[in-house]
Amino acid sequence: MLGLELIVVLGVAVLLCGIAARRLGIPAPVFLLLIGVLLGFVPALRDVGLPPVVVLLLFLPALLYWESLTTSLREIRNNLGPIVLASTGLVILTAAAVAVVGHGLGLPWGCAWVLGAAIAPTDAAAVAVLARALPRRLVTVLRTESLVNDGTALVIYGIAVGVTVGEEQLNPARVSWLLALSYVGGVAAGLVTAWLSLRIRRVLDDPLLENVVSLLTPFTAFLLAELIRASGVLAVVACGLTMSQVAPRAIRADTRTQSVAFWSLSTYALNGALFVLVGLQLPEAVKELTSVGLYRGIAAVGIISAVIIGIRFLWLFAMPDPGALLRRLAQSRLLQPSPRPYAIGTASGFHTMVSLAASVVGSERRHLGRMVRWAARQRPPRISRRARVVAAVSGVRGAVSLAAALAVPRHLNWGAPFPGRDMIVFVTAGVIVVTLVLQGLALPYVVRWTRLPADTTIEQERHLAETVATERALAAMDEIADVRGVDPMVVERMRIEYEKHLRVLRAHGDEADPNPGRRAECDFRSLRLGLLRHKRETVAQLRDEQLIDDAALRQIQAQLDAEEVRLSRRDLPD
Repeated sequence: MLGLELIVVLGVAVLLCGIAARRLGIPAPVFLLLIGVLLGFVPALRDVGLPPVVVLLLFLPALLYWESLTTSLREIRNNLGPIVLASTGLVILTAAAVAVVGHGLGLPWGCAWVLGAAIAPTDAAAVAVLARALPRRLVTVLRTESLVNDGTALVIYGIAVGVTVGEEQLNPARVSWLLALSYVGGVAAGLVTAWLSLRIRRVLDDPLLENVVSLLTPFTAFLLAELIRASGVLAVVACGLTMSQVAPRAIRADTRTQSVAFWSLSTYALNGALFVLVGLQLPEAVKELTSVGLYRGIAAVGIISAVIIGIRFLWLFAMPDPGALLRRLAQSRLLQPSPRPYAIGTASGFHTMVSLAASVVGSERRHLGRMVRWAARQRPPRISRRARVVAAVSGVRGAVSLAAALAVPRHLNWGAPFPGRDMIVFVTAGVIVVTLVLQGLALPYVVRWTRLPADTTIEQERHLAETVATERALAAMDEIADVRGVDPMVVERMRIEYEKHLRVLRAHGDEADPNPGRRAECDFRSLRLGLLRHKRETVAQLRDEQLIDDAALRQIQAQLDAEEVRLSRRDLPD
């Protein structure tokens, strides 16, 4: 019975916290975490646990997949340098700094690295909620960093745990191999899963069945990567980004409408429930802290929280521009072409092989040099100092960190207790509270202080797309009508409607007199919405008078709803 009660409690908590967040303007994760802490003191809920496998295999694939589907691949390409550096270099630097501080606080080196790896990655779910009001480029960098850095952190975490329990041998070759396998294998697993998903969808002709495939896709990608010991996180991200590019042409409208509605609701509920479950674990983490006193544990939380926040600020303000680094590398002697050609055919035996190898290396070096010089020319606009402050404050920790801490084994291979496990769990939970609550509450004030310019590029690009699409559809109308055998009177009526819509779009884009166009578009939508609501009321009245059946009402209602959603543009994914 506790399972059903827990579901109801989680649902009510998500609902109430969502209402409070909208009314008070405070991020919902802050309320969800705090209400979870309060629920942790309820006797009936004290034994509710958060198995790490549930976070890593149920919550994480679904949340990462939806975030990947709604992330701009163009912005990722334009900001690839900062994203890669933050999701690798910053994670390693943070884990190392926390390990040094943890060792200074009394943890053995292996356990200190476990703590550092658990705390190093930012939380994708929390960042996605907290960063919605920021400019699009900054949101993309933060979201993608939090999507990718879990893979780096979990590799470090696995190595640290393995070394501590005696299952791994620490050496540079082993670490390099695990990192390469994590990234390359994870991306490959994601691409294979996306390809399989598309192949299966092509033989199906039912939106429900296609969305069953959609539901299985992220979990399949995660599982496939785990089977080859690669990063399941990167597999899900790669799969989601791939599907975001091919889905507009490969997935039908009815399937996509159903899919968006399902993923929007399910990820919102999963996200909220996850924060509540994290809060439920905090009283238990305090209770299990036995190796050190409570005040010493709180001091450790404060010190390590200050370290990770300081490291993030230092990284964002001291790290040189990736474009400058690439330009400096492109100009270095390492990538310059060889001053003289190698004479391959005139040498004998050993010298011939050496010359051939040198020629191949020189050719590859020239190719690499061209690639680096091309990348150096891709110069995205630099992030301003005020935007860097916002990015630094947005580095919150969440459920992945707690799941990693809770997954630390309780005993070593020879039966001894895992040293400092209670400290690792307590400090990780405390850092989550500090970063999520304090930084989450501070972020709205920091955003107002920075006065970042409004980002209107999406509105401009949407208007451009609607205008060009309408123009080209109007130009191709006669050809399409001939192919489909449409009556000329219907074609003329459709032409008149398209021409009216095109005039509204062009008036809206006229910089000399934009207001009439905006008013015309608003009036057009307002009238259409009023007519749709009147039609809906008429159909409902016909059903009430038993002139039509409920099945007919539902079919007509679905058409009216789709048109109303298109006109009102509510709850569109980013």
